[in-house]
Amino acid sequence: MELKEFYKGKKVFVTGAGGFIGSHVVEELVNNGADVTALVHYNASSYINNLRFLSPEILSKVEIKFGDVTDAFQMQSLTKGCDMILHLAALIGIPYSYAAPAAYVSANINGTLNMLEAARNNGIPKIVVTSTSETYGTAIYAPIDEKHPMQGQSPYSATKIGADKLAESYFLSFNLPVCIFRPFNTFGPRQSMRAVIPTIITQALTSNEIKLGSLSPVRDMVFVKDTARGFLLAGMEEKSIGEVISVGTGIGATVGEIAEAILKILESDKKIVEDSQRIRPEKSEVFKLICDNTKAKEILNWTPQYTLEQGLREAIAFIQSNINSYEADRYTV
Repeated sequence: MELKEFYKGKKVFVTGAGGFIGSHVVEELVNNGADVTALVHYNASSYINNLRFLSPEILSKVEIKFGDVTDAFQMQSLTKGCDMILHLAALIGIPYSYAAPAAYVSANINGTLNMLEAARNNGIPKIVVTSTSETYGTAIYAPIDEKHPMQGQSPYSATKIGADKLAESYFLSFNLPVCIFRPFNTFGPRQSMRAVIPTIITQALTSNEIKLGSLSPVRDMVFVKDTARGFLLAGMEEKSIGEVISVGTGIGATVGEIAEAILKILESDKKIVEDSQRIRPEKSEVFKLICDNTKAKEILNWTPQYTLEQGLREAIAFIQSNINSYEADRYTV
């Protein structure tokens, strides 16, 4: 079945809709005919974050609700009558998890518990819970498939492991129709300076040199439009129920190689230097993440459509058009 055929008229509730990936998922849902309710983290300014980049035509079709996944009562209320929940809301910055681990437990574990309970109590036909490749930790073997051991190398990854295991338990205990969707490192337009690629691009455009943490970690970089399409496929495919499904390109590149690729596109010869404050604690650094996407291909019929270079060019174009929103000299945790 085609995505448009499946999603036309479907009532889909998206948490974390104002986030980087969430905004692209909302856009993809609307483009495929879904009736989208987008949960944006409550703030006094009614700021919709990355949803502001959606075209007026698309945004007019989205019902925006402000709230917090840590409020179980609100989640029960907002999800009544929905056909699907795509749960993306989370605290995601790894460095900040060293400083505020309790906040990560609240958002990532308790927040996921609330969404699982809402789905269970409201009889939601499908819920997709967002995982992360960080749950794997440094690769024991590569490429990494879904059977790879989980390793909590940061408070962030530990809370995501906890959330994944809760989702698994709700499938096994209550037969909840849940899929655990595990993207590898996603990048592209709208991503913040918390991530390495926008950091490199912004510094390349505005600074005299490129300041980074360790240059040797290997990452499997997935373009955000490929990740968003994967979410929709995971929501549509009945065979994904009860499964953990990873998406990634299957190709790894070091942080240093990614930086060189960006400089090549920009035709820049700026120097790359290691900045000690950006380096993770040694035992917490994840040194190698490369995805085995066999399961995604078999169950979801998902394959990446974008190369690293294609994705980098789109990310560069976005930051060039929105450079005033990016501060090269500030280290964002």
